[in-house]
Amino acid sequence: MRAVAFHRPGPPDVLEVLDLPDPDPGPGQVRVRVRAAGVQPVDTAIRRGVRLGFEVASPQVLGNDFAGTVDVLGEGVNAVAVGDAVLGWSLMACYAEFVVVGVDQIVPRPEGMPWEHAGVFASSGQTAHTALRTLRVGEGDTVLVHAAAGGVGTFAVQMARAWGATVLGTCGAANADHVRALGAVPVRHGEGLADRVRAVAPAGVDAALDMVGGQTLRTSAELVKDRERVGTIVDYPGAAELGVVGIRSRRSVGRLREIVELYERGALRVHVSRAFPLEEAAEAHRVSELRRTRGKLALIVAE
Repeated sequence: MRAVAFHRPGPPDVLEVLDLPDPDPGPGQVRVRVRAAGVQPVDTAIRRGVRLGFEVASPQVLGNDFAGTVDVLGEGVNAVAVGDAVLGWSLMACYAEFVVVGVDQIVPRPEGMPWEHAGVFASSGQTAHTALRTLRVGEGDTVLVHAAAGGVGTFAVQMARAWGATVLGTCGAANADHVRALGAVPVRHGEGLADRVRAVAPAGVDAALDMVGGQTLRTSAELVKDRERVGTIVDYPGAAELGVVGIRSRRSVGRLREIVELYERGALRVHVSRAFPLEEAAEAHRVSELRRTRGKLALIVAE
């Protein structure tokens, strides 16, 4: 199979398209012929050599979410059939023509969902869902979502709105209309953020989700009374210092099904700002590292 991988950490140019052995499914697993995969900040971090607590192989394939069609069934699998369209997740394996996963890592792709949307769905969607559930976001809350136009932020804004919260979304001026269209009140990020939030939410903020870290996380802790309702998915040292919550995604097929149900009833839209052929994965990483992406970036593995 063709796959994008790297032999040693470095800039985007270390990514190569390699010919690797086709994987075979074991008991309880399926092989999926990948149509599209998501490009995540964690992919670029691992490529740069950031150590995230697991062994990196050589060559190391990247990618954490995918969509495609079931190609081969492992022993004992009867919940899906060859040819079924699915979406799901697999750690560091998805920039490839084939991926092997357990049946507890895939759900049916909603009818009519574009492949590039399905391919970016599982990781950021589950991260946003994990974070909002951890922060107990629900009906009547006022929630501050930072980097609201980004991959996780776009999902988080829509989920919080679907659960009955009022959402304030920090962003730059260029993304204000986009954030407003998602259902949030746009608030310009940067110096003076706390005063701008207080101006649009004079009754206060109940919870805050940080995807930036540093001073942004400190501002969140300043604005929210209950430190257990301030969370970050990026600044774990800052969370420990401030006594707020460092959140790591907890993935499950049940969680993914719940997010898919939001999509199917029209409460959640997927935003892919750009899709790249598999061979242009290095360029996708360059764009991702500019940190200006609205929504998600996708790789098209097969048409």
